[in-house]
Amino acid sequence: MSQSKPQNEVKSPLISQFQHVRNFSEQLCSPLEVEDFCLQSMPEASPVKWHLAHTSWFFETFLLIPYFRNYKSFHPQFHYLFNSYYNSVGKQFPRPQRGLQSRPTVAEVFQYRQYVDQHMIELLNSEKNHPEIVARVTLGIQHEQQHQELLLTDLKHALSFNPIYPIYHTGAFEQTTNEQQPLNWLKIQGGIQMIGENGGQDNFCFDNETPKHQMLLQDFQIADRLITNKEFLEFIEDEAYQQPLLWLSDGWSFIQQNGITKPLYWQSKDQQWFEFTLSGLQPLNPDQPVTHISFYEADAYARWAEARLLTEFEWEVAAKPLTVRGNFVDSAHFNPESCLSPNDTEVAPLQMFGDCWEWTQSGYFSYPGFKVVEGAIGEYNGKFMSNQMVLRGGSCVTSRAHIRPTYRNFFYPDARWQFSGIRLARDSD
Repeated sequence: MSQSKPQNEVKSPLISQFQHVRNFSEQLCSPLEVEDFCLQSMPEASPVKWHLAHTSWFFETFLLIPYFRNYKSFHPQFHYLFNSYYNSVGKQFPRPQRGLQSRPTVAEVFQYRQYVDQHMIELLNSEKNHPEIVARVTLGIQHEQQHQELLLTDLKHALSFNPIYPIYHTGAFEQTTNEQQPLNWLKIQGGIQMIGENGGQDNFCFDNETPKHQMLLQDFQIADRLITNKEFLEFIEDEAYQQPLLWLSDGWSFIQQNGITKPLYWQSKDQQWFEFTLSGLQPLNPDQPVTHISFYEADAYARWAEARLLTEFEWEVAAKPLTVRGNFVDSAHFNPESCLSPNDTEVAPLQMFGDCWEWTQSGYFSYPGFKVVEGAIGEYNGKFMSNQMVLRGGSCVTSRAHIRPTYRNFFYPDARWQFSGIRLARDSD
């Protein structure tokens, strides 16, 4: 996709990283048919084609236009069509109508990506030491990794409406086991803890992870693994969806108004449970983590289990000593995996990273001393700090290189189409 280079020219690490991430977006699209690229199943989701174009728009808007001399945009209307929410940059095509864009074609979007990549490589070769360019490219790489995850979750939601249950990935699927690890409780010491990051050239983080600050926590207990389908099925069979005392007021209204009685993608047929996955419709594996549930459902389950959800600060303190490893998109499983009995080399708590995002009880707000970045890039995170909940840990469609203990994801409490699950907590005895 990039311009050819002399064989004796060594690519910079930033160029290699840029090309790897750009290529991976297209690799994720390799199983798709052209008809799949334009699907949009709800206003909150976007078509695959839009994700591919928008991530290119980001590099064009924030790097090529301001820094590449005499740069000519690939298409004058793309500035409008593929702007997501940057009001200071200009107007945006209505988000709920992105699926109506049959033009530009998929082929033209791939041409757009190639055009942007060629100019980006040229820019990076000529301005490899420009600190602002390096910072914006790094942000653009992280931004594209976020959209790779959204591409898969949005695609899964769209495919789930098709009664022939399309298969994106034909991977082997785990079946039931009898080796599920019992749920154990681990004591975590509180006290004054450092939360967040300060970032820096060699230590990327998003602005919403900053600044590093002190937080006083009480001692607490954390479950050593995620809640499973089997355990959540017990919640369903106990008619917990019909017990208003388990639910927050907004949560009760949400499930009543929408007729919700089970996780998204679960189906019951002939007295057997199935789950729609990116590998098609599969028998529900009782040992895999329950996923695709709202914050309301996670909170109600925790109450039913006589526990609670972690705060995001408790989660971070428990995760910091651990190595970031787990079931990420790099594994190409595209589905949460069972947590079996650990071997001697594994350190609890397990499944802290990968598999599914963990709802916390923390609202998404700024840290003390948070400052919005100047300019349009300041719209990236700060303006969404209202009415949303924080999730931690990454999922099976998150890139391993994208996640860290301080990473803060955020969604509205009724969101279910993301790979979101449950880890329980309790106050210390």
